[in-house]
Amino acid sequence: MAAMLLTHVCLRGPSSGRSAPVSRSVNPKLSSPLFTFTWYNLDVDATTLRRAIARTRLAPVAAFPKRLGRVARHDARVIRTSARWLFTSREHHNYTYELTKLSRQHLTWFVSVVCDTPVKQVRAYVEEIESDDTLRGHIERATAGAARRGLADKQVRYARRVGWYAIVRATRPSHVVETGVDKGLGSCVLAAALLRNAADGHPGRLTSLDINPEAGYLARTAPWSDVVDLVIGDSIASIAALDRPVDLFLHDSDHSRAHEKREFEAVEPKLAPGALLLTDNVTHTDVLAAHAERTGRRFLAYRETPRDHWYPGDGIGAAW
Repeated sequence: MAAMLLTHVCLRGPSSGRSAPVSRSVNPKLSSPLFTFTWYNLDVDATTLRRAIARTRLAPVAAFPKRLGRVARHDARVIRTSARWLFTSREHHNYTYELTKLSRQHLTWFVSVVCDTPVKQVRAYVEEIESDDTLRGHIERATAGAARRGLADKQVRYARRVGWYAIVRATRPSHVVETGVDKGLGSCVLAAALLRNAADGHPGRLTSLDINPEAGYLARTAPWSDVVDLVIGDSIASIAALDRPVDLFLHDSDHSRAHEKREFEAVEPKLAPGALLLTDNVTHTDVLAAHAERTGRRFLAYRETPRDHWYPGDGIGAAW
């Protein structure tokens, strides 16, 4: 038979997008109508191919390179950040850092909801503490001259503590109690808020409790020390000895679940009406959430996101 075998291959035109059959000679010696074939849609796009593979057992293998790339990029960033911190920071605990822009935004909304204060006002409070050059200069000088300066960074970074400041400015408490002082960075921030409140006609005091006699060296200088009562001793015993109602209580001492629970139970009979409870341990336990439920309070949690730091961050838990 002398008929030529023709194959019709479907190709996609560049402009019309239609399929047009194209004839091609294939081995004339085998020419026969019985060997005439037609192929369509050989032009398969990548998306269609990926979807087809995703439905097969090859899917995990095909996806592995992309997954490996994402993990590698993430780990590379973490390793770079960790290595830089190891050689540039002196801190060995109670790390300080800045917050990401988004995390700061979330923090202002958290304070706005907890304190029932317009978010614009909360932002103004945050800007107020961050632009306090007098406080910042004091912390830098006190850190540089401290006996423990070998374990403290020179840079002043407040992180979630700007939220503490905004809460004190918004609620105007007469008596704030914090447990756990360490260097006294948080104490200075709280004291700065109380000093601003006093200037506005709403005086208040801070009782800072710590078991370490060397704690609080940043808060031992006037004018911040003028509103701070530093008490050295066991926090549970010190809470029991408080002689005036507590408007705002902040747990930031021993972060074990049992001790945190004991502190909130100890301070409960000392609280003023409408008191606000805060914890710095909210990313590790549900102690304050459970306490809020038992005592008929509302509860809300915020988790911070550090900027350019390996540490995942802490947070603020609030019950009111």
